[in-house]
Amino acid sequence: FRDFVKRELIKGVVDVTFTKKDGSVRKMSCTLKPGIVVPYEKKTDKTKPVPIDICPVFDTEKQEWRSFNYDAITTFSTKL
Repeated sequence: FRDFVKRELIKGVVDVTFTKKDGSVRKMSCTLKPGIVVPYEKKTDKTKPVPIDICPVFDTEKQEWRSFNYDAITTFSTKL
């Protein structure tokens, strides 16, 4: 499932609905497509690995990097 999600995000913009840690539901249009995403700007010199269950994505509406847990996804749809 994770590979499918990553492939679709690299192809273009997708709509993802997921449950946040606080229990609220969020719908986000996001992508990993080169040419749309902006480089991630580190705010500190600290580095830590991204956990395997977290998917970092570029939110196309907020124009910022966000992330969600794969297990929290409730809907996933691609945009044509």
